[in-house]
Amino acid sequence: MTKHSLITDTNPKSAVAEAYRILRTNIQFANVDKAVKTILFTSAGPDEGKSTVTANLGFVMAQAGKKILIIDADMRKPIQHKIFDIDNGQGLSTTLVEDVSGLTYVSATLQDNLHVLTSGPIPPNPAELLGSNRMQRLIREAEEHYDTVLIDSPPAIALADSSILAPMVDGAILVLSAGQVTKEYALQTKERLETVGARIIGAVLNKVEMKSKEHYYYYYYYYGSDRDEDGGKKHKRRNKKSGPKN
Repeated sequence: MTKHSLITDTNPKSAVAEAYRILRTNIQFANVDKAVKTILFTSAGPDEGKSTVTANLGFVMAQAGKKILIIDADMRKPIQHKIFDIDNGQGLSTTLVEDVSGLTYVSATLQDNLHVLTSGPIPPNPAELLGSNRMQRLIREAEEHYDTVLIDSPPAIALADSSILAPMVDGAILVLSAGQVTKEYALQTKERLETVGARIIGAVLNKVEMKSKEHYYYYYYYYGSDRDEDGGKKHKRRNKKSGPKN
């Protein structure tokens, strides 16, 4: 199995983990009039780090005592189950097909207050499932039980999935990879989401190469003027299936 990073777990005292906590604070104050409870994460293209950002942000939010649910809505190339080492035999796709409670297949993690709804088996019609009334009901149900719901969605340029989900949530965050995504594609992604009524609350510039005094290279995440790094080990597995604690 491919290893994915959850640096906020493996190195919580690092500057990288602190940057995620700053990102958490920035989101908290994104709108003082209305709480941002449901947040969509997307990118312009593949492999820009949106899933890693979603997972690490969810982790530090849960550490702050908030009840967090991560939904892996990337039913084309799902990764959250690998990051948290959770079985993916059942998840979002089975929830939508079976029309059961949106929290039926939610899994607990080793971090208190953090739950994950994995993608489930990859369906032949992801866009149709995401655009269904069942998906809208799932998001509303999750809002009632969690303080914040983070939704990991596919890249926006080539696929319709993120544009379908964007109107259902309070805000969207773009994860853009420096040196990989062009300014043109970044603007196209922003415009595509805004066309469907998405409220973009921020952007994370990922994989900016910086050279330290020791001549080692690090990769940082930026949110405004804040930065973060990709690294570390995946989270340990917990097989227990659990819904939110009331």
